[in-house]
Amino acid sequence: MRDLYEVLGVERGASQADLKKAYRRLAQQYHPDKCPDDKSAEDKFKEAANAYQILSDEEQRAAYDRYGFDGIRGNGGRGGPNAGFSSVEDIFSAFGDLFGDFFGGRSSAKRQPRGADLRVDLELAFAEAVWGCTKDVKVTRAIACATCNATGAAPGSKPEVCKTCQGKGQVVHAQGFFMVQTTCPHCRGAGKSIKDPCEDCRGRGAKPETATMSVTVPAGVDDGQTLRLAGKGETAPGGTTGHLYVVLHVQGDERFKRDGDDILTEIPVSFVKAALGGEVEIYTLEDNCNGTAMIDMKPGTQPGDVIVRRGQGIPHVGEHGRGDQVIQFKVEIPKKLSARQEELLRELATDMEENVKAEKRGLFSRKK
Repeated sequence: MRDLYEVLGVERGASQADLKKAYRRLAQQYHPDKCPDDKSAEDKFKEAANAYQILSDEEQRAAYDRYGFDGIRGNGGRGGPNAGFSSVEDIFSAFGDLFGDFFGGRSSAKRQPRGADLRVDLELAFAEAVWGCTKDVKVTRAIACATCNATGAAPGSKPEVCKTCQGKGQVVHAQGFFMVQTTCPHCRGAGKSIKDPCEDCRGRGAKPETATMSVTVPAGVDDGQTLRLAGKGETAPGGTTGHLYVVLHVQGDERFKRDGDDILTEIPVSFVKAALGGEVEIYTLEDNCNGTAMIDMKPGTQPGDVIVRRGQGIPHVGEHGRGDQVIQFKVEIPKKLSARQEELLRELATDMEENVKAEKRGLFSRKK
């Protein structure tokens, strides 16, 4: 599959204006009206549209720049050059405003209506976001009515061509020297009228359905990211289906603080071990974020010192490798000491010639 910037013929640092200009040029070159019955031109038309769809979205562009096609499989793209659009009509529906000055103001190809996009929120545990998972979500959406085969007309009858717009779905009005094109007020853009509506869907051609869908969450996702399930939104009668957007909400874990694909783990250690060194047990992301490991702490470790475990952090989304785990030592000072501990510390203070607070003596410990 070709690089998206190569598809549009622009540099990787191209502005949004440059991207739009490049896409308009290619769309006009390979437009179905200029290249009828040319499968190669249609494929290039779709390829350019998919490239522009991804790169014109700042979030998807950032993911693509960092991870390539793997980075956009679950977040707006599906990893292929033509994956974003199932038909030419879908492209017209998505980017109709860009074709405003082509071929007399609109494409001669009839634009199909597009179903509404839907959004659901998905809660994830920290470990599920780190290592990926498969979750089920319930979605209520409009689907094509099976009784009337999405026509909206009762079985045995058919929709008739709208007499107001002659089936075009749009009408043209003269306003002074200008011609203004608007959606037909009679058929609301459908191009058809229904005299005998279907009883199941009441002439809409679609009816609500609640379905359970399986969502594959890739490893390494973060809170607030969005997955797109193309074609899983609502159905537009006689048109294409919208998309389902899954917004992720990741629960935190007090043992790990995330920074991109790196994690910070604070490990409390005694001041004695910090001074003398030794092995320390730490938390790791292994075993579904319940793993542990032993690391060697050097003598003389200071509060805030860190050890970096390379490649032991969060997996990169859609890519090999992981971030780093940063272990930060939190040296703890005891608030209470036993008599023996205090005695030993005072001996150490004397040996180090430290001027410390005098030992407290009780009333009955005074010399007579």
